[in-house]
Amino acid sequence: METRNRAILFRGLVVNLEQMEVNIGHKGWHTYQIVRHPGGVGVLPLHADGSVTLIRQLRPAARGKLLEVPAGRLAPEEEPAVCGRRELMEETGLTAGTLEPLGILHSSPGVFDEVIHLFLGRDLTQGEAAPEAYEDIETVRIPLSEALEMARDGRISDGKTIAALFRAAGRGE
Repeated sequence: METRNRAILFRGLVVNLEQMEVNIGHKGWHTYQIVRHPGGVGVLPLHADGSVTLIRQLRPAARGKLLEVPAGRLAPEEEPAVCGRRELMEETGLTAGTLEPLGILHSSPGVFDEVIHLFLGRDLTQGEAAPEAYEDIETVRIPLSEALEMARDGRISDGKTIAALFRAAGRGE
């Protein structure tokens, strides 16, 4: 991909906004703006009884609370599995004996460069949650089959959660 005139228009707490011109072959140069994000991780905790633990938290961009997999932002140079274990513990108090990769997700590739790494957490043990000071999180434990139905009918609308649920179900969970 050939680019020119790259510039950071905004530096934020979590994201930066970059503008550039991209050569689209015979169509010439076109201006793009990309939200740069460090990436994240989502973990679907699957209990031995076939239930999953999701979290409900306020998402101002969505104008309300969403039901989601425990997730968080990658620190610079952090391995996704390390981030996943940390976020799972902080948000739910759960520790996963094993984390199985469920692949990656590009959340909105027309605008964001964010890559979300998804995992299935198994062999779970319960401890104390330790959410960040700004997080108001409620845990919700439901059968995987019910969570899948909620993803199908729209009661779960978060993309990373839908992807994690269906990828886990595709493994015969």
